[in-house]
Amino acid sequence: MSAVLADPNAAREHARSMAGTRVEAMPLLPPVAADLPEGVSPDDLVWEETIAAGGYATRRLARGTRLRLIDTGGDACAALQLFNAEMPTERLNVADTVKVQWNAYLGAGKLLLSDMGRVMMSILEDDAGTHDAFCGTSNAATNTAKYGDGSNSGPHPNGRDRFLLGAAKHGLQRRDVHPSITLFKGAKIAADGAIVPEIGPFAGGRSVILRAEMDVIVVIANVPHVLDPRADYTVTPLRATAWRGPVTSEDDAIRNATPEGQRAFLNVEDYFRR
Repeated sequence: MSAVLADPNAAREHARSMAGTRVEAMPLLPPVAADLPEGVSPDDLVWEETIAAGGYATRRLARGTRLRLIDTGGDACAALQLFNAEMPTERLNVADTVKVQWNAYLGAGKLLLSDMGRVMMSILEDDAGTHDAFCGTSNAATNTAKYGDGSNSGPHPNGRDRFLLGAAKHGLQRRDVHPSITLFKGAKIAADGAIVPEIGPFAGGRSVILRAEMDVIVVIANVPHVLDPRADYTVTPLRATAWRGPVTSEDDAIRNATPEGQRAFLNVEDYFRR
C-alpha cells in the first residue's frame, strides 16, 4: 500500500477502485432502508447510517423529522447533544430536562428541553429502558486513565472529543460542547444517593424513536459509558435512520401529557410564529 500511495497516479486509481465498497459502519448515499415503519415512504428517508464503535455522526434535522436509533449489537452507547439549527447558542439543557419534568429517567413520552424552555426533541417510542441523564460522557482524561490512551486519534476515543468533531462540522467550537444525555446505557440513583450504572450487555436490536420539535443539529458519539466497569473498550455499532414527518399537532398526546410539557411546546410554537 505504501508504494501505491507514493505514486499519485496509482493512489488515484486505488481510490477510484474503492467506489461502491460497502462496510458495516458508513452512511448510505442516497439513504436506503429496508425496514422503515409502516406508512413511511422511502422518499421521506433523509438519513441512514451505521455509526462505528467509537465513532460519531451528526446531521441537521428539520422540525417533524423522526430519528430512530438501534443498538444493533447490544453494547451501543449513544451520547447525544442537540443544538437549535438556526441559533446554536440554544442547546440541550440536561438540568432543565430533568427539573421541568420532575423526573430524571428518560423513556417514551419524555421531552428533551433546551436552555430556553423549548422542546427540542421528544421520545416517541422506547423499548430499551436504560438511559442516563446523570453522568454525561467520557473525556480524554477519563479514557486515558482507564484504557491508556483517550485521544481522538487513538484506539480509545472519548465522547467529548467526538462531540467536538461533530460540532465543528457546523462551525461550532469546543466551548459549544455541552452536557449530554446517554441512550441505551442507563444510570439510576440508589436510596443512599449512589449512582448505579446499567451497562449490560443487552440483547441486540433495542431501539428508540425521537421526534424533532424544532430544526435541530444532532451530534451522536458512540463510545463506552463513562461508568462502564469493564476493562476493555467495549461498544458495538449504532444504527441511525431518519425520515420526514408531520409537525406535532395541538392534540398530540405527548404535547398535552403534562402542564409543563404543554408550556414547552407552546414556547416552540411561539418561536415559529415569529
